[in-house]
Amino acid sequence: MTIKCITFDLDDTLWACAPALTRAEKACYDWFNQYYPKITARYNEQQLLDDRQHYMHSHPDQAFNLTQIRYDWLAQLANTFSYPPQMVEDAYHIFWLERNKVTFFEGALTVLAQLSQQFSLGTISNGNADIHHMGIGHYFDFSVDIVAVGVAKPDPKTFHHAVQLAHCKAGEILHIGDHPQIDVLGALNAGLHAIWYNPHQEMWLGDIKPTGIIRQLDEVQRLACLIE
Repeated sequence: MTIKCITFDLDDTLWACAPALTRAEKACYDWFNQYYPKITARYNEQQLLDDRQHYMHSHPDQAFNLTQIRYDWLAQLANTFSYPPQMVEDAYHIFWLERNKVTFFEGALTVLAQLSQQFSLGTISNGNADIHHMGIGHYFDFSVDIVAVGVAKPDPKTFHHAVQLAHCKAGEILHIGDHPQIDVLGALNAGLHAIWYNPHQEMWLGDIKPTGIIRQLDEVQRLACLIE
């Protein structure tokens, strides 16, 4: 069955996620230190990060909605230190701006430009990056909104939703991602093809094999054309 659509994970597939998140957390902490110092008087940077992660892990039912979890945590923080509700919106905006400043992997933009001429492209991400703010939204025909779906990858519903948005069959979609379980097995179990983006040449440990394994994103087009 010929591939008609290619979907991409975002964080750690098109760019490294950790540097952007680290920078965003620091920017938010520095902003707190300047405008809401009671928070930074109580917490150092690591302690504040630990507090947010503890809050997130305490609400597993909202794990698919990272934006709402951060808003709720910020609201709790504002309430704890008797700061106005406006702090929540402003703090999230500081974080969001830095979180969306990413450095694309080498060749990623060229690959997207080339693939978009031949295939329908989509995104399936558990994160809350904004491809339009980053300036790459025009390459994609759709993005799966996991908040609307109500679950995160590897739940098959996220991939089935992509099938609906792509207006083709599951076997006509190829998903690209860095995570063996969340991306590769998630896509395969939903009936899609899946390529494991594996730049560090780690060993595949599962019994179910990916459709392909790549070290560089410019290998996607060749593999996609070989799938039948």
